[in-house]
Amino acid sequence: MIRRLVPALAVVALLAGCSDDPDPSRPVGDAAPGVLRVLAGSELADLQPVLDEAARATGVSVKFSFTGTIEGAEKVASGSAEQGFDAVWFSSNRYLELVPEAQKRLGTPARVMSSPVVLGLPAAKVKELGWDGRRVGWAEIAEAAGARKFTYGMTDPSVSNSGFSALVGVAAALSGSGAALDTARINAVAPQLKQFFSAQALSAGSSGWLSEAYAKRSRGEGVAVDGLINYESVLLSLNATLPEPLTLIYPNDGVVTADYPLTLLTSATSEAREAHRKLSDHLRSPDVQRRIMDITHRRPAVPQVQPDAKFAVKDLVELPFPGSQSAVDGLITTYFDQLRRPSRTLYVLDTSGSMQGDRIEGLRQALVGLTGADQSLAGKFNRFHGREQVTLLPFNNSALPPLKYEVPADDPRPVLDQIRTTATSLDAGGGTAIYSSLRGGYDVLRAQIDADPDRFTSVVLMTDGENTGSEDFDDFQRFHAGLPQHLKDIPIFPVLFGESATAEMDQVAKMSGGKVFDARSRSLSDAFKEIRGYQ
Repeated sequence: MIRRLVPALAVVALLAGCSDDPDPSRPVGDAAPGVLRVLAGSELADLQPVLDEAARATGVSVKFSFTGTIEGAEKVASGSAEQGFDAVWFSSNRYLELVPEAQKRLGTPARVMSSPVVLGLPAAKVKELGWDGRRVGWAEIAEAAGARKFTYGMTDPSVSNSGFSALVGVAAALSGSGAALDTARINAVAPQLKQFFSAQALSAGSSGWLSEAYAKRSRGEGVAVDGLINYESVLLSLNATLPEPLTLIYPNDGVVTADYPLTLLTSATSEAREAHRKLSDHLRSPDVQRRIMDITHRRPAVPQVQPDAKFAVKDLVELPFPGSQSAVDGLITTYFDQLRRPSRTLYVLDTSGSMQGDRIEGLRQALVGLTGADQSLAGKFNRFHGREQVTLLPFNNSALPPLKYEVPADDPRPVLDQIRTTATSLDAGGGTAIYSSLRGGYDVLRAQIDADPDRFTSVVLMTDGENTGSEDFDDFQRFHAGLPQHLKDIPIFPVLFGESATAEMDQVAKMSGGKVFDARSRSLSDAFKEIRGYQ
């Protein structure tokens, strides 16, 4: 059978284009006849061909703005979503429905498609593990992960639903009770969860970027990661681009499935309600359901359309979702502070003379926000986590002495307060020695990695201007090319700010497997918080 696939890299490029918008979750204009303004998860960008066809068939055009599930829940709960949107469209409404202020603002949902979150591994690895031709459960998967028999990538559960669903699914399955997760059940299975997450070797803030990073590593651009936990649809699309396609593992004790409900807000106008009805009816019609299945590799949502053969397991056990917001929030906090491998983050920060005034104050506030000052739904998960190593490396004419901190899991506040004090004391003056300072950061990282290698390590490079130091981009490129592989693979996340040299920052990100974040039309705080999903 010939499968008509949407090339995964095209989808990744589309997603990257959306996420590079200076403020991708901003309102998209005033209400207009025939337009449905939708706050959505970024993975829905791959529906654009179907939505273009729907506009021609129904006269209803969709205008997307993209955001993460928890940030979206916050916008709905606060009422700010009502100011610029008619509907929300996330992979699931489960979290929103646990937040009382958000739940009461949700109107009519229309389930459009579905996709379970599963594990994908190369066939050779599946055979090596003895899983070829048989179903396994999450406990067996966790045991193999704890023994480092395989590694995998997964998105950050505080910003991406695929990682969130994986976290909920494995915790629910390991608890074995069949009941909704609560704090006691989470604590009981914490040792097994820690085993499972010890094998996580790659993190990301979006499913699309995670797939792109995995594909690059599978082609020899960096240390390979064995597998991915992601939506079934993403893994099926990705397989078209990989030298060795992934075999999808459907745990026999269950999964968490995204059901993609296109949901009106209760504040929607009568015109928006009619647009929602027309669009929903169209998207749920049998022919369009087959088109969605063909293009996006998501399962149909109506019983008249049968899932096709590419979905290897048809009847899946659905695992119970936590019954309260506090249980979900506790699970995510436990994941960062106790379960997954801890992070190590080096912040190479421009404090040159051009940063004087509002710019240096913006940098101070961005760092202060990561110490726990931001108590919003999304912000509280962006703080520096328990066990995380944080190094601040300010620079101007040259790199200043590195300021090193390690956040304890049990009582983080004193160290977070130290970081806050340091951040508020940053001052601006002097030149902009970007590349010599960045190179010097590797001396710090080399010593830290030698002492404690088992961490997620990343570099954030923030500068508001062009380099004025004695070493230029070419010098750094040669230096980077000569690094040992474990240092070469450390992702650099440049933040564009002020008059940053965009082309050079793009190259720095590309050579390191990182990603550029744009803060020229939004706050540094927003950019720094977004980066947290990749660390």
